[in-house]
Amino acid sequence: MTRTEAWEIVCEFTKSEGLRKHGQAVSVCVEAYAHKFGEDPEKWAVAGLLHDFDWEIHPQLPDHPRKGEAILAQRGVSEEIRRAILSHAGFEDVPRQSMLEHTLFACDELGGFITACSYVKPSRSVAEVDVAGVKKKMKDKAFARAVNRDDIINGAAEMGITLEEHLAFCIDAIQKRADELGLAGTHANA
Repeated sequence: MTRTEAWEIVCEFTKSEGLRKHGQAVSVCVEAYAHKFGEDPEKWAVAGLLHDFDWEIHPQLPDHPRKGEAILAQRGVSEEIRRAILSHAGFEDVPRQSMLEHTLFACDELGGFITACSYVKPSRSVAEVDVAGVKKKMKDKAFARAVNRDDIINGAAEMGITLEEHLAFCIDAIQKRADELGLAGTHANA
């Protein structure tokens, strides 16, 4: 499956612009790790794009992503990508094993959190986001309260890297693609 085909599925099932942007941010982080690890960036980007495609039609576990997985199977999405999507939900019968699975889990909550951090900057730009600021916001339980901080911390640990390394890597990945993610802020044309 190509990124374009995955994006068509996302747009078919996901009407919320925020949820679409979340998928894009996660995809950017996962794809960047694919390059780092010498893996297939297209495949990893597709997994990131599709991981929450069914959230609006199945907003509760275990329906998300189990019922969504069946839709993806019908659409020809590979078993490897479908398994990674199932594993990101933390089901005991689908433990995370592959690097793609660990990476998707590690980037899921963080992609959205970095985006939220961008929105509270004066210029609404990810260019102003840094590791110290993200760590400070992680301690503020009222900020982006739906984001599971433990998943961010545990995701880095599962990947065998420090939290700081993970934050810095994902911030950098998102900053490099800020324009496409709509995170360049108000200084983009200055």
